[in-house]
Amino acid sequence: MKRANYFSLQPLLIKHLMEQEQLIKQAAETTFSLKTWELIKLRVSQLNQCAFCIAMHTQQAKDYGETTNRIIGLCAWKDMPFYTNQEQLALTLSEKLTQAQPIDDTFYQSLVKEFTDEGLVALTIAINAINSWNRIVKIFKPEVEFNE
Repeated sequence: MKRANYFSLQPLLIKHLMEQEQLIKQAAETTFSLKTWELIKLRVSQLNQCAFCIAMHTQQAKDYGETTNRIIGLCAWKDMPFYTNQEQLALTLSEKLTQAQPIDDTFYQSLVKEFTDEGLVALTIAINAINSWNRIVKIFKPEVEFNE
């Protein structure tokens, strides 16, 4: 069944979400990295089982120079030697926020130490943004394009 086209039905709201993406990209370039941002988007999309976003962010991660091993290993990242401490912290936070888990003071301090307060705010907004996109896509189901 074809579902509503969210872009054409609420262009102003979608415009603001797209503008947010550009602002997050700018913040990512200076606070964590574009590769980390794509890993976050891909991992959150895996957790939310959002096929459209998994396909999109796999390709975007490759476009940013991400390796196949790190993309494939993301579903079991805790047991893979491929990820930096900063990436591991970002992925842990991504999972905790996506799954509505608490953030204790010790973990919070490790995040601030790695990202700074400013970077942590940007990271948190980035995680919230991909969760938002996943939920929009899960409802309206745009066609998935997989590039090999």
